Amino acid sequence: MATAVATPFAQLIKPAVGRPEIVEVPEFNFLMLDGRGAPETSNDFQDAIGALYPLAYGARFALKKSGVETRVMPLEALWWTSSSGAFVPEELDKWRWTAMIMQPEPVTAELIEKVRADAMRKKPNPTLAKVELKAFREGVCAQVMHVGSYSAENPTIEKLHAFIAAEGYRLSGKHHEIYLGDPRRAAPEKLRTIVRQPIARR
Repeated sequence: MATAVATPFAQLIKPAVGRPEIVEVPEFNFLMLDGRGAPETSNDFQDAIGALYPLAYGARFALKKSGVETRVMPLEALWWTSSSGAFVPEELDKWRWTAMIMQPEPVTAELIEKVRADAMRKKPNPTLAKVELKAFREGVCAQVMHVGSYSAENPTIEKLHAFIAAEGYRLSGKHHEIYLGDPRRAAPEKLRTIVRQPIARR
């Protein structure tokens, strides 16, 4: 039975393709925004992305001016369809989500407010006001790398869930995806997505 241990950040974003693993995810700060609806049927998710990235890049450029080099992290999202946190992909009309981008330690709430004000002056966007900087700790999780289109994730998710059960765990928390590829630039079959699921002992 696999045991979770504190996991270096580099390993957290480089799981093996198709080979599930158990990791311990520490607390990180994120820019976060909640919403509803599947990206295929609602514009809200794209609106969220359009608010998160200006803040993430604004924070990066502000820190660079002060001599601190950082990078903008990948887009991530938590997905669920019920009050228990379970995610049923087929129930598109019930999808709920939290879109998020991890922030390095130098990013503070004060900095984000300054960047938000600058972004609103350049291009007013009411969704910017909904983004929050929050600490998020996921704890013990199982994860696996999926290569291919988002619509073809179900077999990977099923494999991950089977691994969780075989290791003596149960699902405990929201389905989590980390998008390492850009669908605007990469062919669907080459997209890389980390599929992560918080777990607990049975």
